[in-house]
Amino acid sequence: MSQNINPLHERTHILVGDEGITKLASKHVLIVGLGGVGGAATEAITRIGIGHITLLDHDVVGLSNLNRQLITLQSNLGEKKTSVAAKRIADINPDVQVSIRDEFIHPDNVEALLAELKPDYVLDCIDSVVCKAALIHACQKAGIAIVTSLGAGGRFDVSKAEVTTLKKTHTCGLARALRARLRKIGGSLDHPVIFSSEPAINASAHEAIPGDPNARPRATNGTISYLPNIFGFMTAGYAIQHMLKDD
Repeated sequence: MSQNINPLHERTHILVGDEGITKLASKHVLIVGLGGVGGAATEAITRIGIGHITLLDHDVVGLSNLNRQLITLQSNLGEKKTSVAAKRIADINPDVQVSIRDEFIHPDNVEALLAELKPDYVLDCIDSVVCKAALIHACQKAGIAIVTSLGAGGRFDVSKAEVTTLKKTHTCGLARALRARLRKIGGSLDHPVIFSSEPAINASAHEAIPGDPNARPRATNGTISYLPNIFGFMTAGYAIQHMLKDD
């Protein structure tokens, strides 16, 4: 091991060498969404040695997150996900520069946000089709690399998860809706995604949201402990491989 290598990165260094460690430390990654997928992606991005991570999420940790979301514990229920994730990053690698954005990304603010943050890579780990499409299209127009995680809900089979492009996806309802939205706004479907070809188990019946009488009733997808996390690690892994190949 090189005398200058942080012991945290000793095993990584064997695979990527001095150049890889230096390259990763120079990168700024924006992670949008800190649920099951985004939390696992944050974990992988942190432990690989990315130098600057921006966390974007508007939500707080809840009881229903405990079955799958890596950052969620009984001890942090009710706390902002960005704050919880930032603390976890600092506990793993205090050398990482962490920026927090407690907000909701949407078509009206995404271009300005990207222009302000200037990330090298974006990990799209959100659920909203309109917001995903806006983020993807804005990155495409700005020339910012981005990879998207599609639907992990309602699925069990790890062998059906794969990396492909959006135009080659099938079976996944989120992918179908995203393709339609991107076509409508002029985005490219030649876009890297993590998706599952496993047919999804139907969501629960539409129900009112407890404590919010004005909210529209909604269905809830079933989720298993491991699959959203696998999607998150695959999303981060795809980005890491491509950042290592950057000139």
